[in-house]
Amino acid sequence: MSGEIILIYARAANGAIGKDGHLPWHVSADLKHFKELTMGESGEGLPMIMGRKTFEGLPGLLPDRRHIVLTRRERWDSTGAEIAHSVDEAIALARRDDLDTDIAVVGGAAIYDVFWPYADRIEMTQIHADYPGDTFMRAPGSDWREVAREDHESEGDKPSFSFLSYVRPRENGN
Repeated sequence: MSGEIILIYARAANGAIGKDGHLPWHVSADLKHFKELTMGESGEGLPMIMGRKTFEGLPGLLPDRRHIVLTRRERWDSTGAEIAHSVDEAIALARRDDLDTDIAVVGGAAIYDVFWPYADRIEMTQIHADYPGDTFMRAPGSDWREVAREDHESEGDKPSFSFLSYVRPRENGN
């Protein structure tokens, strides 16, 4: 299997990634970047794995992308989503049509935690300001290597931020 599992998230300087089910900031460039990442290089859209609360917090189904929801709930209104009850089931659903497809893991914090050991890459927007939050995410540690960085200055009331790409070096040197 050559497809990567990619964690995609935005994080404030203090680690906040959410407050009351929403991002604590509005940075339109980050939303555009998220769309570019989840649409993939082919433009066909990556399968996205998320938790139930993240799915319910979306403004609606995101076009041209499969929504795979990892949840413990047996029943809930999952219109538009495919349901998985384990990490392995979610990965199998995401790769049912193509074993080499990349998979985007898009939140929330508990979903990032369970996929952390499986992840090959992290695409993180680092917001260079603290925000109040009720959901937090750690930054990549020393087991990750930064491979790309694109810095953006603050504009008006919008904070400065950076798009960061990390890979986990594997035992074979990659």
